[in-house]
Amino acid sequence: MKLDILAFGAHPDDVELGSGATIAKEVANGKKVGIVDLTRGELGTRGNAELRDLEAAKAAKILGVVVRENLEFADGFFSNDKGHQLAVIRMLRKYRPEIVLCNAIHDRHIDHGKGSDLVSDACFLSGLVKIDTKFDGEDSWQAPWRPKHVYHYIQWKNITPDFVVDVTGFMDKKKEAIVAYSSQFFDPKSKEPETPISSKNFTESIDYRAKDLGRLIGVAYAEGFTAERFVGINTLDDLI
Repeated sequence: MKLDILAFGAHPDDVELGSGATIAKEVANGKKVGIVDLTRGELGTRGNAELRDLEAAKAAKILGVVVRENLEFADGFFSNDKGHQLAVIRMLRKYRPEIVLCNAIHDRHIDHGKGSDLVSDACFLSGLVKIDTKFDGEDSWQAPWRPKHVYHYIQWKNITPDFVVDVTGFMDKKKEAIVAYSSQFFDPKSKEPETPISSKNFTESIDYRAKDLGRLIGVAYAEGFTAERFVGINTLDDLI
């Protein structure tokens, strides 16, 4: 299956938090979008890996993505090395996306920066013809594939974006997908330990950060991304 967009996240819920509204908008525009989680988030303070699996599946259905996979790397301990790169390359060659979305270039959680570098490096390596990959149990080798664009969404830190996407009309879908991770976010009835993302302030920040980015471009809501190269446009009319 060929996808238009493949979004990677170090943990289930990274993609929803960083680019959920953009994905919902692209799906509404007819794009085929998939998600690949690098880990199951098993080191998360609240809930457990099995619960996160269920939450991730629910969130994927809400966003309307056509596929979601998990590479089951070790949460907190995966590396940007050959073995992990090859696993990501197999996903890239399997789905052949034109655009890849991945973690913030640096962030509070160490897995976010590692995941960002890992996916970015794998996107380049995936285009090299002398790297051979195939899935277990399959006879045929995968053809090389390099995405046209790699964009990094913004997470905990307020990184200055290279461009922002107008997501007005899609924030409710994003927030619905985030709420699917009910074990992770603000719940006054929860007996679980508090974490930086379980606070009411964090939940409210999802809305006001998108409003602020939207304000800067004259729309209601926006999500920001950083790019690995200049963002080209055909004409000045392409700008909002």
